[in-house]
Amino acid sequence: MQQQSSSADGNGLADVLRLIRSENVGPLTYHRLIRRFGSARASLDALPDLARAGGRRRPVRIPAMGEIEREIAAAGEAGATLLTHFDPHYPQWLTETEDAPPVIGVLGSAELLTRPMVGIVGARNASANGRNYARKLARELGEGGFVVASGLARGIDAAAHEGALPTGTVGVLGCGLDIIYPPQNRDLFLRMAEDAVIISEFPIGTAAQASNFPRRNRLISGMSRAIAVVEANRRSGSLITARLALEQGREVFAVPGFPLDPRSEGPNWLLRQGAQLLERADDILDELAGAMRLPKSPEQIVKAEFSCPDERSFSSREAKSSLISLLSSTPVTVDELLDECQLSHQEAASALLEMELAGRLERLPGNRIAALI
Repeated sequence: MQQQSSSADGNGLADVLRLIRSENVGPLTYHRLIRRFGSARASLDALPDLARAGGRRRPVRIPAMGEIEREIAAAGEAGATLLTHFDPHYPQWLTETEDAPPVIGVLGSAELLTRPMVGIVGARNASANGRNYARKLARELGEGGFVVASGLARGIDAAAHEGALPTGTVGVLGCGLDIIYPPQNRDLFLRMAEDAVIISEFPIGTAAQASNFPRRNRLISGMSRAIAVVEANRRSGSLITARLALEQGREVFAVPGFPLDPRSEGPNWLLRQGAQLLERADDILDELAGAMRLPKSPEQIVKAEFSCPDERSFSSREAKSSLISLLSSTPVTVDELLDECQLSHQEAASALLEMELAGRLERLPGNRIAALI
């Protein structure tokens, strides 16, 4: 199942890993390079010249093949399979998100990743009723044909995984696959690694850090047809997942709660914002009955998205100067940027990519860009 380290088309595991681990290359930039040059290997060949064209003076760092081989070996020693976004087992709905991770590590049955999913998220300090509801909801969604995705945290996440174990569940980590986090979920983690599937975009050995969890949350929402929020306070990461789901064009459901319980603040707020009321599994199953087609890709949704030129041509110094003068540390959309400059879409695309690889600007989800000052 694991993709070969190299392939004739330049999109083998080693090439993809080298590109995404290269300096100034995140998922958004990675996919832009693939669209421009056609393969990870061709993108790697172009990186040094692109960075120089963007104004970089020292060489851009590209990992040596030995470093990549060690990462692949470490995954194998941990019992994990590495899948690139070209692999048929890679979650199909996740490929349609603008910042899909180019490589994910997998413990367990990758076949589950090919099936339709619903995400269930909620409070770590969940009530007994909340945990029981999450188990029942997950079990009934599983019986309705959906794999349940969640974040393997305490509380609602753990209950959802437990309810869906007989039918299929996916746990998404904010750390390497060799780290059991939280440690209280050790038994559940081991059962899921054997009977379900656990995934992570982080390399083996990556510790659980607060900054990793929004990235984990975007995988949960990106893989799923819909997200269900069971219990959460207003500052919960579950609301981040709900926001990401809306940005990705997914359905958001929320379970109403007692107004005096802080764990009801999040779902009740979502309902006031237009989330769908969730009382029973059929609310989700009925809504998704006709939604088995793939969502529109970000390229179809974002009106200002554009294709980069196919050849290794570079933008003019004047184009880069024009764009950088309009940027600040406050993100702006590409739409807004193009409205203010006198450049063609293609010339702006080249200039932005070159400056990004030179470390002069940062590309953010939602087709936004900010200068790195």
